[in-house]
Amino acid sequence: MHFEEAEARFLRHLRLVKGASDHTLRAYAQDLGGFALFHREEGKEFFLSAVTKRSVRRYLAHLHEGGASVKTVQRRLSALRSLFRFAIQEKFVVESPLDEIESPKKVRKLPVSIGYAQVEQLLAQPDLTTYLGLRDRAIMELLYSSGLRLSEIVGLNRLDFDERNLTLLIFGKGKKQREAPITETAAAWISKYLHSPERNEIDPKAIFLNRWGKRLSARSVDRNFAAYLKSSGLSERITPHTIRHTIATHWLENGMDLKTIQLLLGHSSLATTTIYTHVSTKLKREVYDRAHPRAK
Repeated sequence: MHFEEAEARFLRHLRLVKGASDHTLRAYAQDLGGFALFHREEGKEFFLSAVTKRSVRRYLAHLHEGGASVKTVQRRLSALRSLFRFAIQEKFVVESPLDEIESPKKVRKLPVSIGYAQVEQLLAQPDLTTYLGLRDRAIMELLYSSGLRLSEIVGLNRLDFDERNLTLLIFGKGKKQREAPITETAAAWISKYLHSPERNEIDPKAIFLNRWGKRLSARSVDRNFAAYLKSSGLSERITPHTIRHTIATHWLENGMDLKTIQLLLGHSSLATTTIYTHVSTKLKREVYDRAHPRAK
């Protein structure tokens, strides 16, 4: 069976049986098509059974030489693996040539963190004489207060805010629910914003609204944040997610244990949280000074 025919049957299976979206189908077609194009350029008869570990490795070398990112290579290998799982199931082939091929590991970038003085510089940007400036200050305070994800902040409802106990009910990734403490300062800014006489509620459930009274989108917060960043003169590398990384680093530097930070940030694995130990040079110095008998 020609590779293109197997690919066409696989895509049809994804669409009719798995209910894959048009976007998913286009992505699979692009990734599998790239593999087929490479072999056609070699001028060889291209049957599915002719795909070997060696031909896959040649293709990976070709991608590497072309400067493909690790993410691209991972995605293309994943598409090939899915195709061959289908091919084995349909008895087009007996085994997969991908079984002994390892995907390249993505190099994990260390999160960017900023100092408290820079946080204060950002907090000072919104114009507090305006209703929208009040809203944006409340969002910034909340970002630094609890290390929430941007999607979690824009998803907040009034009923999630417990002003008396200084907590928020958060629905995080995978619809996991957690209770997050907030500072008195952040709670005060949220309350001030909620009770503003200029507040126009088309969506009465949401805490954060756009200028038309509907729930604020994460994209709008990103856009507003970029404008404040520009006016502050701080690095363009800073994003709302940077503030999440920043408070996690500051928590760690001030003695909070990793397990507590994991719970506060809503990380499913402690391994994700431990990355902050690599960010803080201050913490490394303190640990070194405590541990080394001749450090002082």
